[in-house]
Amino acid sequence: MDEILKYFPNLTDIQKEQFEKLDFLYHDWNEKINVISRKDIDALYTKHILHSLGIAKIIKFEPGTYVLDVGTGGGFPGIPLAILFPETRFYLIDVIAKKIKVVQAVAEGLELKNVKAEQMRAENVKGDFDFIVSRAVTNMPDFVSWVKTKIKKNNKHELKNGILYLKGGDLTEELKDFPKATEYDLADFFEDEFFETKKVVHLPLKFTV
Repeated sequence: MDEILKYFPNLTDIQKEQFEKLDFLYHDWNEKINVISRKDIDALYTKHILHSLGIAKIIKFEPGTYVLDVGTGGGFPGIPLAILFPETRFYLIDVIAKKIKVVQAVAEGLELKNVKAEQMRAENVKGDFDFIVSRAVTNMPDFVSWVKTKIKKNNKHELKNGILYLKGGDLTEELKDFPKATEYDLADFFEDEFFETKKVVHLPLKFTV
């Protein structure tokens, strides 16, 4: 928890309480339904929560922003971002029902009113979004094919509407067909060695009818 406060010192009391509760909620649910690997659950705040919040170092979501989290797993990056941006709406989807069950329980336990979670494939999602976030669920070309028709037309941020993708390693080959993609190194924001190869990729996507 100290790690979160180190990089996000201006949290409200409610946000601090919610981030603290994540430890109990995820340990408790992980005993029942294994959504986070055993070795990673002990590094929950670094490898999952802080990693998710890397997106918040690239953009501050304006009130009323609508964000889709594809392949959310146990609720990452959606749940930590929903705590940080209570006036932004988050729609978290995953194809695995037991993972969504955990996400729904965590959101309920935190009393997050800005989170909706459903078992759903990205291709079947109705509606459009300012941003689509994810943590390395697949390669970028496939991901773009899933979500390219789900972007809102009007921008309300300096960063253009599109994808904010948490990925690691050398992405040269994967992004070669996306010249407008921008990579942000999380090591520029977070000191832990876990972030040395981790990035946020922003890929603007044009609204398509």
